[in-house]
Amino acid sequence: MRFIPHTSAQVAAMLETIGVAKVTDLISHVPARLRELADIKLDPGRSEAEVVSELRALAARNQGASDYTSFLGAGYYRHYIPAAVRAVASRAEFATSYTPYQAEASQGTTQAIFEFQTLIAQLTAMDVANASMYDGASATAEAVLMARRLKPKRKTIAVSRALWPDYRDTIRTYLSALSGIEIVELPFDRATGTVDLGALTAMAGEELLCVVLGYPNVFGVIEPLRTATEIAHRAGALVVSATAEALSLGLLKAPGELGADIVAGEGQSFGLAVEFGGPGVGFLAARTEHVRQMPGRLVGQTRDRDGRRAFCLTLATREQHIRRERATSNICTNHSLCALAATVYLSLMGRQGLRELAERNVELAHEAIHALEARGLRRRFSGPIFNEFALSLPHPLNALAWAEQRRILAGIALEPHYPELGDSILISVTEVNRSAELYRLAEVLAEAR
Repeated sequence: MRFIPHTSAQVAAMLETIGVAKVTDLISHVPARLRELADIKLDPGRSEAEVVSELRALAARNQGASDYTSFLGAGYYRHYIPAAVRAVASRAEFATSYTPYQAEASQGTTQAIFEFQTLIAQLTAMDVANASMYDGASATAEAVLMARRLKPKRKTIAVSRALWPDYRDTIRTYLSALSGIEIVELPFDRATGTVDLGALTAMAGEELLCVVLGYPNVFGVIEPLRTATEIAHRAGALVVSATAEALSLGLLKAPGELGADIVAGEGQSFGLAVEFGGPGVGFLAARTEHVRQMPGRLVGQTRDRDGRRAFCLTLATREQHIRRERATSNICTNHSLCALAATVYLSLMGRQGLRELAERNVELAHEAIHALEARGLRRRFSGPIFNEFALSLPHPLNALAWAEQRRILAGIALEPHYPELGDSILISVTEVNRSAELYRLAEVLAEAR
């Protein structure tokens, strides 16, 4: 069924408002030769079957992700998604769900959110987690705002330069409207790829509000979170841990056990496909004593008047619920459908299954490193990794182009975000990669030198 919401009169009114005569004027800046190429030239009078056949042939000229071997990562990761995840998440009761304001009519949705919170709290070793955020970058920025509410008299925020660029940009955007806040980037050690602890120690004074570290960081390196936390805590500052590859939490020591005060991250690896850049599901967890300053909302467990187990919105310090000046965030909802998918995925995997899968990712990443080193290539950093690593190459862009011609998406060039790493690419290896693909990657990149 076609759905065309605008009448001709409405379209004319909109065009008049923005000052153009016709809809095609909106793309007039596109070169004419490109617009001509975009036309689908079909002879008049073709049958429906012929038109469908022609369009299918045209579509087949596109190359999809499945036509390539992929080693792309940098914040979003390919993992196998069990069919049960899609089966549950596609049920109409969940797919059409919205904010569960009426708890008595939303027990399925609220219980699913409660289970998501529980699973995130367990993974992060924190006391409480919220009902999910939009994505990892905004969750991390919200964590920094939360830290500011907890330490309102402090002014300096130390953000690791080895934190993902989009996370750092989002933090700066969120804080741009606040006065008196200084964001300082902590350099990374050129040998290990971890945060420069000496630089952190030098700036850990009375003005330090919080420290933000990736765990693992943008280079796939596992940061010395415990040591960094000890340095920050001695100065009375808070520590925000940000994890983009959530699967790593199935194997690494939980941030909460290492002393992190607020744990944020991206849960896309838990049952969400990489589709056109999203959607993701951000998570945020904290200590019980800080719960009143958490953004978003929390679902809690209670008893109904008959004594039966029940779920409801327990805490929702958002501006649509309380006075704007007292709201912790203007985030108006949560990614409940994505959180549901993550909940189903984690429930299916279980504690042991998640650990075994994480171990498999580590094994494959090190197998790839071994294959690359056997052909004379080397890692850029020596720090411990999870399933992602930086590789040094003489001419990274040429090597990536060479690999793409051979249907391999070999990684991501680091130079656009890190000019000092113009000789490096970032490679991600997960369980969907086979051993033969790793050796083929090494062979192709060695040829490109």
